[in-house]
Amino acid sequence: MEMPPKSPDGSEKSPQSKELLPSNTASTLCMSSRSESVWTSASRSKWDIYHKPVIVLSVGAAVFLFGTVITSLSCFLTKNKNVYKMCGPAFLSLGLMLLVCGLVWIPIIRKKQKQRQKSQFLQSLKSFFFNR
Repeated sequence: MEMPPKSPDGSEKSPQSKELLPSNTASTLCMSSRSESVWTSASRSKWDIYHKPVIVLSVGAAVFLFGTVITSLSCFLTKNKNVYKMCGPAFLSLGLMLLVCGLVWIPIIRKKQKQRQKSQFLQSLKSFFFNR
């Protein structure tokens, strides 16, 4: 293991001492976290809560319908029939996968919302009894 050269007057700090410098990571961690903060109790609208699964659900339904159209084209058109037979089921399966993901995501969010409400209620009860 190679050690970095030290200056004769000792003004340069070693890499180990740089790691020990105090930082503000605790405050930036709370601000940059992606999850909803416990300290902010601002109520969110239904669209703010459910917009991602609704978008996934609608895109999945659109891709599923597109796959249905492409698959049905293989029955009616004779030109490029093999292309329709390959692409149609691929779009059908992709659309069905997105549709099911969106449908499963909504009850998961509802369950998390109920747990969060219970947690906030218990926190308020705890603060009421222990802060007297």
